[in-house]
Amino acid sequence: MNAKTTDLATLSPRGLLKRDATAEGLQYLTFSLAGEEYGIDILKVQEIRGWAPVTKVPNAPPFVRGVMNLRGAIVPVIDLRLRFGLDSMAYTKTTVVIVVTVQSASGSRIIGTVVDGVSDVLNPNAADIQPPPDFGTAVHTEFISGLVTIEAGMVMLLDVDRLLSVEEMFALESVRPAGEPAIAQAA
Repeated sequence: MNAKTTDLATLSPRGLLKRDATAEGLQYLTFSLAGEEYGIDILKVQEIRGWAPVTKVPNAPPFVRGVMNLRGAIVPVIDLRLRFGLDSMAYTKTTVVIVVTVQSASGSRIIGTVVDGVSDVLNPNAADIQPPPDFGTAVHTEFISGLVTIEAGMVMLLDVDRLLSVEEMFALESVRPAGEPAIAQAA
């Protein structure tokens, strides 16, 4: 982890949420997942925690790792590798849980997302953000809010409200035919 990641991990949730996005521009916390870079709006991030075992939930979809106690609140933990239909990987010392606030029709929720590691904070200009490609109905890209080109490649900017809608995740899991990968049905 680099110094920016360490500094970010020690920030309080209130400090992140009080930032005025219009005054400072867009900021995305970037993270790696199976060798690819992804970003989420930093205003959605509450905190970054090192991986610690969670309590399993019976009959939950495979991408739901379980729940954790976050200062008295029970928070579901989602493995984004499994949510995207990627191969599972043993957790390492760089594996982290990014705790985010998700807005849904029923209000806001706190959800933990397991990722391979946190990379940096990206400050793109709005003009540098490209819309997601249109693959037709073959690939669902509703949870991708845009793409940004960086020196090392591209960063997919994720819409966590769509990606982590608990109702949709559980509904998709219940209608998916056996053996069909999660990425084909990702919302």
